Amino acid sequence: MVASRSALSRDEIVTRLGKLIGSAKVDTDPHELREASVDRFKKYTAVHDIFDGPIPAAIAYAESTDDVVAILRFADENLINVVPRTGRTATEGGLETIVDDTIVLDGSRMNAILEIDPVDMMVTAQCGVPLQTLEDALRAQGLTTGHSPQSKPLAQMGGLVATRSIGQFSTLYGGIEDMVIGLEAVLPGGDVVRIKNVPRRAAGPDIRHIVIGNEGALAVITEVTVKVFTYQPENNRFLGFLVDSLPTGVAGLRDVIVAGYRPSVARTYSEEDAAQHFSHFAEGKAVVVLVAEGPKGVADATAAGIEAIFAGIPHEKVDSALIESWFDNLNWGQEKIDAERREMLEKAHLGYTTEVSIDWSGVEELFESVMRRARTEFPRAADLTMLGAHSSHSYQTGTNLYFVYDYDISCEPREEITEYHEPLNAIVVEEALRLGGSMVHHHGIGKYRTPWTHEEHGTAYSLLHTLKEGLDPNGIMNRGTIYPLDDAEVIPA
Repeated sequence: MVASRSALSRDEIVTRLGKLIGSAKVDTDPHELREASVDRFKKYTAVHDIFDGPIPAAIAYAESTDDVVAILRFADENLINVVPRTGRTATEGGLETIVDDTIVLDGSRMNAILEIDPVDMMVTAQCGVPLQTLEDALRAQGLTTGHSPQSKPLAQMGGLVATRSIGQFSTLYGGIEDMVIGLEAVLPGGDVVRIKNVPRRAAGPDIRHIVIGNEGALAVITEVTVKVFTYQPENNRFLGFLVDSLPTGVAGLRDVIVAGYRPSVARTYSEEDAAQHFSHFAEGKAVVVLVAEGPKGVADATAAGIEAIFAGIPHEKVDSALIESWFDNLNWGQEKIDAERREMLEKAHLGYTTEVSIDWSGVEELFESVMRRARTEFPRAADLTMLGAHSSHSYQTGTNLYFVYDYDISCEPREEITEYHEPLNAIVVEEALRLGGSMVHHHGIGKYRTPWTHEEHGTAYSLLHTLKEGLDPNGIMNRGTIYPLDDAEVIPA
């Protein structure tokens, strides 16, 4: 934990916030404050009602950009830490309140779809618009964002942009950074900045990327404009193949991408990971899943090209109806979170993931080295019930590997993170960096990958540091996220 630097007491912070934005927008309910102190990185301790970190002073619900301005100006003047949030689906500790008397700035009430423009093919929405709500509105007009993370039923637009989110259709549509045209954000001192909506420009560095992926450590995103595409689900073609191993399947994905095909979905699951997703047909094999979409001619040609490529790879074909059925049930909403909570309590069992990226040439070594280290170096390897990986987002130069580890917990709930999650996460991150990959593909650095931020960026870290110093000189924005804490700041537990 980190001590507050503010001269204001906890009660004074709450009182002043109420005067600034109205007391109805300031929540100090003890249960809500405890829940707001963590994100899904601490889902196991949270379900056991363990909240050891500093509890925030208040949750401030912004209902307008003016509210965000007022909150950030107040926090900046009084050195109060601020943790911005919207849909609350973060998984890497980015929403944890590690500083005493933090303000959690919640943008979920800023939930208006401001404009759908079917001519210029863009939509503008406030930060608290749920992605599912936006998609439903667009699809009624024959359009789509093309963005579909598993958290779609819960995730909101501000958080998706702030964490550099990616969706299941990324091979065709790209990540959120490829979709954002313009945005509005509020800087720590309360200045509002707008990046205008244009197809492209060469007016210096692309300043959108100062804000996209900032994880609330530099600014609060209040409004976003993203591209939209024609929605043509009637042309979707679903393909599946059983192959001998994850490296074999990834090699097939590489051939598809490098040949110029752009399926919306391109995934390969290791034998272990496939067994939990496709138990009714995986038969101990790795599973490759692809979806071709777009205009009928494009979808048909893409599907034909994929089948021609896999004709040269030993495989068994999977019934397309099985792939379509699986995909229809891939996303998770509140009901799946509730089911997971019940299982954690009843069985002392859970699973986590760590996603990284790597060039094509490093895939096999990364996969095998992580699997080997987890099985031989992890002290509680005997508790692992599943250890596997899948590739779910591919590019001309490489892919991601999404490592999945499930385990039975044989320690006190408070110790789960240090005994299981952190050491397994570290193995994946260390191996990705050793092989020249990135330590994180799409979940963000949060607070649990900051020990490797300097190694991730190398000599370019000075650019990242300069952004923090320039935009947040008083250091009030989401302390400990992206940027490592100094040892002197941390108060021993």
